[in-house]
Amino acid sequence: QVQLVESGGGLVQAGGSLRLSCAASGRTFSIDAMGWFRQAPGKEREFVATISWSGGTTYYAGSVKGRFTISRDNAKNTVYLQMNSLKPEDTAVYYCAADPKGPIPTLQYRYWGQGTQVTVSS
Repeated sequence: QVQLVESGGGLVQAGGSLRLSCAASGRTFSIDAMGWFRQAPGKEREFVATISWSGGTTYYAGSVKGRFTISRDNAKNTVYLQMNSLKPEDTAVYYCAADPKGPIPTLQYRYWGQGTQVTVSS
């Protein structure tokens, strides 16, 4: 099993920045892809970004491309999401996920964290 714990969420004004972190523990050697997803109130969970074990492959949702950057530090078993130029529509609970397979821009990830709230005020 792999456990994932997100941190770094909070309240920020539109145009501001936040950096989310997700620390993995347990059978981390089994992980390849790590990703970020989000779910706004009344909406379905959606893909945000994902990254391969080496960091050489990344995918982004069109709505965040150019504003968000995903990265990882395998020595710390941690993945990050740097979010810049935040908009009110980015408000959601952000979830970290991990999977033994390579990165794919879908919800098909085996391990999930509990989520962290990001609220962007206008």
